[in-house]
Amino acid sequence: MTDALKEIHDFLPCRTPQQWIENALANQDLLLIDHAHCEKKAASTALSLMYRYVENTELLNKMSRLAREELRHFEQVLAIMKKRGVTYAHLTPARYAGGMRELVRKDDPGRLVDVLIVGAIIEARSCERFAALAPFLDEKLAEFYTGLLKSEARHYQDYLKLAVQANGAPVDERVAEFMAVEKALIEEADIEFRFHSGPVPA
Repeated sequence: MTDALKEIHDFLPCRTPQQWIENALANQDLLLIDHAHCEKKAASTALSLMYRYVENTELLNKMSRLAREELRHFEQVLAIMKKRGVTYAHLTPARYAGGMRELVRKDDPGRLVDVLIVGAIIEARSCERFAALAPFLDEKLAEFYTGLLKSEARHYQDYLKLAVQANGAPVDERVAEFMAVEKALIEEADIEFRFHSGPVPA
């Protein structure tokens, strides 16, 4: 797992700020609620790709598996919340995913390439944040988050491979464009704490 995490650290443009980790530890109920929303949204994104790109067999297989895993994670987060007396509720979304999706091209194949790149970055960031948080959490939650690292790392790789396939060429330059936006979203101060928010000033 160390190699996979190193690869993700090399891929991402920055590490999660310490202030965000402090925000997360001070808002663990909110962290869990938003984490559940993120897992559900990840499954929804995978399913929407399956509906739109029915001719892409490799995408169909990878997204089918990914959707099942994300829904399983969603169920696991809900179970943890139930044990801790945390009520699942609607939340306004972080600006993170929306901020990156503003760069997504409108027409295919560019649209598919960009959606897959965004998926790869989100999965990589999720993996990085699980690893960053785990040492500071209680034993049960730390064990759960550490257990998610392997699947999130694989999801990031799957998305990136599919993006290269859809592009028919390396996507490094396009990834760099999205990374510039991602870095700002992660490092700049946010108003509301979310799993993918920037740091919220104390």
